[in-house]
Amino acid sequence: MSEIKYNWTREEILEIYHQPFLELVYQAAKVHREFHNPREVQISTLLSIKTGGCPEDCAYCPQAARYHADIEKNDLMSVEQVKAQALRAKSSGSSRVCMGAAWRNVEDGPEFDQVLDMVRTINSLDMEVCCTLGMLTENQAQRLAEAGLYAYNHNLDSSEEYYKEIISTRGWEDRLETLGNVRKTNVTVCSGGIIGMGEKIEDRAGMLVALSSLSPHPESVPINALVSVEGTPMEEQEAIPIWDMVRMVATTRIVLPSTTVRLSAGRTEMSQEGQAFCFMAGAGSIFAGDKLLTTPNPDVNEDMNLFKTLGLIPMKPFAKGAKPTPLTPEEMTAAAKERKHWSRPGHRIDKNVEAAKEANKKRKKTR
Repeated sequence: MSEIKYNWTREEILEIYHQPFLELVYQAAKVHREFHNPREVQISTLLSIKTGGCPEDCAYCPQAARYHADIEKNDLMSVEQVKAQALRAKSSGSSRVCMGAAWRNVEDGPEFDQVLDMVRTINSLDMEVCCTLGMLTENQAQRLAEAGLYAYNHNLDSSEEYYKEIISTRGWEDRLETLGNVRKTNVTVCSGGIIGMGEKIEDRAGMLVALSSLSPHPESVPINALVSVEGTPMEEQEAIPIWDMVRMVATTRIVLPSTTVRLSAGRTEMSQEGQAFCFMAGAGSIFAGDKLLTTPNPDVNEDMNLFKTLGLIPMKPFAKGAKPTPLTPEEMTAAAKERKHWSRPGHRIDKNVEAAKEANKKRKKTR
């Protein structure tokens, strides 16, 4: 059984990362099967509810107001528009909607109230709701939780050292503070990063050290490949080899065994064979739809054909009304041994227990 560790060192993670490629994938695949159903992959939809005009200077982001990227800007969408997009996503197989707004931080007022209405609306559709809105306070995190938010995304992006090279308008500690505010609620944490920004492999390991030191570990860790956009400081950055992406997914899987590793931005540059390696190495989620906020993404039909080829099954959302509570490392190990938590490893269900049990029974019949 794999160990749930909170004290990984950079040297230990680099040793994992630099293993012979096939050995690394094999080890990651074994860990994946201990804690997850290897046939299930969650399909999520990322929706930009407010695009452009951000005051930050993230070097990779075309939504920064100071850059001159050719993107279609829009003010905050209406609740009706978001509901229509969510229904469309659900009909295409998505069980999770992540709403992103180009804000530095959440500000109390009419726009935040509107976002809360969006969360309630999508939650009523029996879909998981995730938001990425920038920095937020403990009170704002609690209001999102009360509205039914399932997850909050706030990426660390890279190591603490390299973070200073790509962002100057906020500090690394600001990101950790937001994650801490989310942890004070029953909202799950989604936090990962981007590779291919010119960082060293040591920086990738450093990011995993930081994520693995959070207790409990983030429930979701998106691994993004940089999509270089004209008009941003990283417009001429070359795409990383697919092997780097597979190595990062596999290493993340081993270091954070109970976490859902999300294969996120950059899939348009990846072959289907490369994506298959990522799934084997532990990726348990993709974003579907032709656009991720402002960058291109594979067509949903293309993804479904790949799922069919690989024998993958779209994951269903968490049982309605059930809110996850992180398991202790001991409980996580016991759950993995008994294969009882494959529907959402790493959590115990405190509400709607019978509905959750029935959902697990149905999944067992498909395995």
